[in-house]
Amino acid sequence: MFESIRKHSKIVMLLLFLLIIPSFVLVGIDRNYFSGGSPVVATIDGKDITQDEWDNAHRMESDRIRAQSPGIDARLLDSPQARYATLERLVRDRVLQTAAQKMHLMTSDARLARELQGIPQIAALKRADGTLDTEAYRALVGAQGLTPEGFEARVRNDLAIGQVLGGVTDSSLASPAEAALAFDALLQRREIQVALFKSADFAGQVKVTGADVQAYYQAHPELFRQPEQATVEYVVLDLDAVRVGITLSEDDLRTYYKENLSRLAGSEERRASHILIPVAQDAPAAERERARARAQELLAQARQAPGSFAELARKHSQDPGSAPQGGDLGFFGRGAMVKPFEDATFALKKGEVSDVVESDFGFHIIELTDIKAPRQPSFEELRATLEADLKQQQAQRKFAEMADSFANAVYEQSDGLQAVADKFKLKVHTASGVARQPLPGAQGALASARFLEALFQPESLQSKRNTEAVEIGPSALAAGRITTYQPAMTLPLEQAQDRARTLYLADQSAELARQEGQKRLAAWKAEPGTASGLGQPLIVSREQAQGQPRAIVDAALHAAMDTPPAWSGVDLGSAGYAVLKINRVVPREDLDASRQRLERQQYTQAWSAAEALAYYELLKERLKVQIKVERPAPADPAAGAQQ
Repeated sequence: MFESIRKHSKIVMLLLFLLIIPSFVLVGIDRNYFSGGSPVVATIDGKDITQDEWDNAHRMESDRIRAQSPGIDARLLDSPQARYATLERLVRDRVLQTAAQKMHLMTSDARLARELQGIPQIAALKRADGTLDTEAYRALVGAQGLTPEGFEARVRNDLAIGQVLGGVTDSSLASPAEAALAFDALLQRREIQVALFKSADFAGQVKVTGADVQAYYQAHPELFRQPEQATVEYVVLDLDAVRVGITLSEDDLRTYYKENLSRLAGSEERRASHILIPVAQDAPAAERERARARAQELLAQARQAPGSFAELARKHSQDPGSAPQGGDLGFFGRGAMVKPFEDATFALKKGEVSDVVESDFGFHIIELTDIKAPRQPSFEELRATLEADLKQQQAQRKFAEMADSFANAVYEQSDGLQAVADKFKLKVHTASGVARQPLPGAQGALASARFLEALFQPESLQSKRNTEAVEIGPSALAAGRITTYQPAMTLPLEQAQDRARTLYLADQSAELARQEGQKRLAAWKAEPGTASGLGQPLIVSREQAQGQPRAIVDAALHAAMDTPPAWSGVDLGSAGYAVLKINRVVPREDLDASRQRLERQQYTQAWSAAEALAYYELLKERLKVQIKVERPAPADPAAGAQQ
């Protein structure tokens, strides 16, 4: 039946359309029809956060991270832990927004203006007369997908939210004694000696029988559990695949060369000298006028004696970096100087002297001494670059055109991928041992948790049909199908014999090492003078473990030192056992005043963060926050990608 529907899907769609639309006309469409189905994942003060909002927030966060770090492993962004972190951030933002509204916290226009002026990218848009280049400002915020009004509303909201926790964080105090006490405990050093009882040294004492192995196998079935796995085939439509099918004509390349020569050749550089009369931006008006007047006097002198600029700069410029060189700043391109200075320099002709230019540093007089035009490379020199650039552009356009066709093809021809591969000139990849989660070493589609989730959907497992087209990265789609599937199972003893023997031997060796270590520990505690086999004294701390396992360092630092030396035993698991002799506490070196101030500052920051977290938890309680999604288990460091 379903096969018939699949083959006649267009006819079925038409019938459904004719049946459904009249019902909408007669009874109307509920306003929640399209939005009400999204499940609620959290509530704050009676207001819901839906699954759709969570998905959108995570998509935006992932896009932001990819833009900042293009080489980031996509598996990290798709993991349950990353998605849950996005939900926690979304909840936190809503909690603080709600708290700000309930506290009636507002951001004044003056406070907003100061904040905007403090953003370097916006401050650079100020003209010489102090006004803002509104078109450049609109373009700057437009690159973030915002209007100036929307951007300012976001900044205003962020400032209001900041006030919620600001009252807590800004009032945190810590005395020197408190900071010293905390850092003395944190950075304490102790002298220890270690006697190791390694499991491997006791392996020869273990007698292994078939009955022992069988008993161990029966007592630990979880150790012989083989996870489910599948053999799959899949195809990937991405820019690389599209680029292979693109052929460029000579005319296309030469046209692209002519249109982009100025960009490909590089940017023009200019060499300038300047005389600086510095004055602070917040200086009194009278002081700024005196500085401007002094600059006007020097400008008049420079224009009266055209060859005197370098000498005037040496005598009168207050820029210590360039004055000794006659004000010479060397060659520089656009973006290297503050905008008013750059605009004035690139508006001059060689040999010209500018009017007085005002910047954040004060008042400048600029002389343009040279212009370095970039060398224009030939067509043949740039051929490889031109081909790569033009193919990339065409591949991006063609991918957008092919994506829908690819998605339709893998659905309509769902019983295999070869026809899809032939149509789009793709390679059918195969892989075995594929699991629900990416395994170590994975690349491409098999590193995508989203793609693997689609592969292991019940329908895909049962019917062995193609998955839908799944986005596995920017401009990359994949579809696959399971060809064979092996459910999770406990290996029979016949197949697990060698592993069971190895694990039993290791377990018994570790037990013998532990027994010997505990016996020695008891004896040495009773008669310290009989202790033998201890290593050379080591001074360990949390910062410097001296190559010792973390368990040994922790045991050494936790041991009570009322009557040194102290003794401690450490179970190292499969590695064996360790006996520690903790000889003494090593005092910290005397700290100078700057280090004491730094530690006090760090302690205050840590205390401030702890108080802010406690206050945030109180706000969550007051606003009756509920997160209805279970927190995922911490990521397994061994889990990663799969070949």
